[in-house]
Amino acid sequence: MAGPTSTAERGADEDLDSGPPPRRLPGPRALIAAAIALILLGGATLWVLYGSSWLRADRVSVSGTRVLTETQVREAAAVPLGDPLISVDLDAVESRLLKELPRIDSVEVIRSWPHEIGLKVSERTPVLIVEAADNSGKYVEVDAKGVRFATVSRAPEGVPVLELTVSRSGSSAASLRRFGEDRLVRAAVGVAGSIPAAIAHETLVVKVRSYDSISLELSGDRTVAWGSAEKGRAKARALAALLKAAPDAGHFDVSVPTAPASSGS
Repeated sequence: MAGPTSTAERGADEDLDSGPPPRRLPGPRALIAAAIALILLGGATLWVLYGSSWLRADRVSVSGTRVLTETQVREAAAVPLGDPLISVDLDAVESRLLKELPRIDSVEVIRSWPHEIGLKVSERTPVLIVEAADNSGKYVEVDAKGVRFATVSRAPEGVPVLELTVSRSGSSAASLRRFGEDRLVRAAVGVAGSIPAAIAHETLVVKVRSYDSISLELSGDRTVAWGSAEKGRAKARALAALLKAAPDAGHFDVSVPTAPASSGS
């Protein structure tokens, strides 16, 4: 005959009896129904994205232009209006813009749901201009990277003219062979970028004879011997100090910025 049940044994039995019921796994019908629901949901999503008229590319917005017109940008972008917005190849749109419009330095192409493609354009800014090689009286604009990007019929106000007067013989020829014309242009761009803002609007010409012989022509028949493009900030500070100390001088030499000099009147 069984003996009396202790309190601890009764508690253990009660804990076992009061536990949660075992979880049931979903049956085959429930799994099939869930799979069908997922397929239908995926199909509906694909239809909305690709087949419906709700998410079509209907318009193109353009921002950031200064010289270019919005119409020029839209035409060069050639966004396929009417196509599903999700299928528009953003990289292809960017490539077309950079190829067709060299004035564009960079562009961000954005999907703006539900119907718009946005084009955020950043145009190149000329820091120098070069007279066109065909002697047409036009100018080629050069940006801060040394890229020649546009031909214009009128010189932009406040942008110096670049004169490459590199001789094909002697030391100048050696400089041209060593550095190449493109690098000389980049050196001139570096000098133009170093000119103090207060003096930049008075700078008419940046003249390059060789890599180590760059000079400036300022308004008022003043000239500046700059030397190479190196130590541009120090030379800029030296030039600003010379112009302040000798405002009537006609020639300034900052090729050695630690020993600047001025002469003439």
